Amino acid sequence: MKHEPVEAAVPPVPRDYHGINWAGFRTLYMREVRRFWKVGAQTLAAPVVTALLYMMVFVVAAQGARPPVHGTPFSTFVAPGLIMMSILNNAFANSSSSLLQSKMNGLMGDFLTPPLTPLEHVAAFSLGGATRGVLVGAVTWMAVLPFTRLPIAHPWAILYFGGGAAMILSLLGIMAGLWSEKFDHMAVVTNFIVMPMTFLSGTFYLVERLPEPFRTASHYNPFFYLIDGFRYGFSGHAEGSLVAGVGMTAGLMVFCACVSLWMFETGYKIKT
Repeated sequence: MKHEPVEAAVPPVPRDYHGINWAGFRTLYMREVRRFWKVGAQTLAAPVVTALLYMMVFVVAAQGARPPVHGTPFSTFVAPGLIMMSILNNAFANSSSSLLQSKMNGLMGDFLTPPLTPLEHVAAFSLGGATRGVLVGAVTWMAVLPFTRLPIAHPWAILYFGGGAAMILSLLGIMAGLWSEKFDHMAVVTNFIVMPMTFLSGTFYLVERLPEPFRTASHYNPFFYLIDGFRYGFSGHAEGSLVAGVGMTAGLMVFCACVSLWMFETGYKIKT
């Protein structure tokens, strides 16, 4: 009696995506947006309240005690710095907290299992964080208008430096979220890197009035060029080199994107 040969079981071939998996990318991006949108009181309203408190302290409470800065009222000078500070902090917090919480809860497989490339992962997480940063910045802008007048001198600078800052800090958040193994590690990055660089970048003061060597050191702080370029969009005056600021923003964005892409491609502290 002849027996028919039994064919070896062949595992199913994974779906082959040519080009970009737009459906997967859009799903992951919307997941990041809905994640912070569901807790809007914490992620959108709370940063605006913080910015308004700064306005109360630096502008309203000290009204008349602060001289104009290069002919610009102090309230108009400090408002762009507060808006940029909101953009920086929230863009970083979104992507970093998303990845760290996923690692702590053992949910990284939810991102690695779908047919998404490392580039699509980086793009979705970074754009999600940048979206939160830009939204918080826009709401902060509207919230400070009753306290000061904000003329728009150069719209391109506002869009370029505001969007660039959101992307850079969101990418830094990806790097910090993948590097961190617990919330203490994230607190180190936030409290000893992000916050000092934000406050020591001319948010509330003119860098040119600092004594040496702090004046020179401030020009090596990349956050200084982000805030200075963003303020230039409103006031039309820049402390540092605008060309250097434009080049630094583009260069830093590419560098952070490459590092984030490498971390996803190699599975750095992910596949452990």
